[in-house]
Amino acid sequence: MASTICKSSGMSFVKRIEIRWRDMDGFGHVNNAVYLTYLEEARDELFTDLLGEVVHRMVLRHSAVDFRSGLVQDDDRVDVIVEVVRIGSSSVTTRETIIALSDGRTAATAESVMVHCDESRSASAPFDAGTRALLEQLIGEKGER
Repeated sequence: MASTICKSSGMSFVKRIEIRWRDMDGFGHVNNAVYLTYLEEARDELFTDLLGEVVHRMVLRHSAVDFRSGLVQDDDRVDVIVEVVRIGSSSVTTRETIIALSDGRTAATAESVMVHCDESRSASAPFDAGTRALLEQLIGEKGER
């Protein structure tokens, strides 16, 4: 499955990711740090596809993850769902969910804040009107502006 933007409650982006052998820890589970990689891969693809070069001026400033269920190699693949829930003058907040495709269980939920920065990446910078309009297309029905 290619990554897609689909209609649910607002707009969601879904990226399917194969669980790789290198994702496993010594106990045969996907390492908890790899969950963050899965989230990053989905966010990066969404924002790169949507914003193009602007994405190079966005940095992760906050991420909170609730680990709900372990993943193992036999789960094979996960879907990572990304929803834009809030847009600030220079930030965008996403809600993310990792779903095990083997049985549909939620493996993790997360909330992340990406901040648009100036060219030096040393300070935040407001989104221009075009970028903001693109992001607003993705905000969920319950999102805040």
